[in-house]
Amino acid sequence: MVIATELCALSEYRIYPGNGKLMIRRDGKPVFLGTSKAFSLTIQRKKPAKLVWTQAWRRLHKKGITETSLKKRSRRTNKVARAVVGISLDDIRKKAAQKPEFRTAQRDAALKEVKSRKTTAKKGSGKASGAVFKAKIPKNVRSAGKGR
Repeated sequence: MVIATELCALSEYRIYPGNGKLMIRRDGKPVFLGTSKAFSLTIQRKKPAKLVWTQAWRRLHKKGITETSLKKRSRRTNKVARAVVGISLDDIRKKAAQKPEFRTAQRDAALKEVKSRKTTAKKGSGKASGAVFKAKIPKNVRSAGKGR
């Protein structure tokens, strides 16, 4: 069974038979208003888009449409490879293309070299450091004067 309903001119809610008011404007256009609230606000010439509870306001502020339409997709930003001060872009690309095993082997070799350098420096400095001593220089110390 289909019931003939009208739409409220202000709120755009359905008006079932036996409810609401029908107001005829000066230009002769019939205006259906569902509630006394809607009637009062229409007489005061309030804009439906400024009333939060009306469908016009909801449409204007994009409320309740998430189910019907998909959200706008955002584009991902693309990464741009740039050269660093100490190394050119080609060198960076070459290093990235190298296999991880090769890079770990290089790193281990560099660490071994640094360690061997440190050990040789310690052995050499241990013998030489015994002979050289710095002379102690006294600091300028204020003597405690009167009243202190």
